[in-house]
Amino acid sequence: MIVELLSITPNAEKIIEKAARTSYQSFDKMHQGSESYLIKNLIKNGHLSVLEHAYATFRISGISRGCSHQLVRHRIASFTQKSQRYVNEKNFEYVIPPSIKNNTEALNIYTKFMEEAKKVYTDLLNLKILKEDARFVLPNATTTELVITANFREFRHIFKLRLNQKAQWEIRVLCLKMLEILKKEAPSVFEDFKINYENITAETIFPD
Repeated sequence: MIVELLSITPNAEKIIEKAARTSYQSFDKMHQGSESYLIKNLIKNGHLSVLEHAYATFRISGISRGCSHQLVRHRIASFTQKSQRYVNEKNFEYVIPPSIKNNTEALNIYTKFMEEAKKVYTDLLNLKILKEDARFVLPNATTTELVITANFREFRHIFKLRLNQKAQWEIRVLCLKMLEILKKEAPSVFEDFKINYENITAETIFPD
């Protein structure tokens, strides 16, 4: 799994502060570092609309289609994803869940199925079946690549849901990787979210 920051609003926290102070008409209170105190108070009091003035764009690769199906359910974000209609997937890579990877018998069954799926997909292409129709045999484990753009308020919403211990392990890893980047770029906005890989063994299958 690779998570790359493509773009982020320059001076994002100052932009957020200027937006908030436009509402309160408190520009006289602006000084170096004042944005941090203000943003923390805005978040504490639930005044989150001003966070929508800052955006980040990530390119994500090496996640499963199963994971991407969860991510694209988030409404207030823009997505561009690798197209299985146009891209030949005969040599597709796939994600192996830890519960399967750590079970020899299960892993053997799983990998045999993946190889069979590759063969069936290739056989269909050789019969002149269009990629958009041959893709119907591709498993959810097939890796994909996508770009996501969202404002900071939406990223906070995504993290609130997907960093929960009950969230599926793969999307938790993905969100932790995005959070690590955003905490460096906009520490006051994401300070209250903790980096916690506890109980996530999936890191072993995502070498960086």
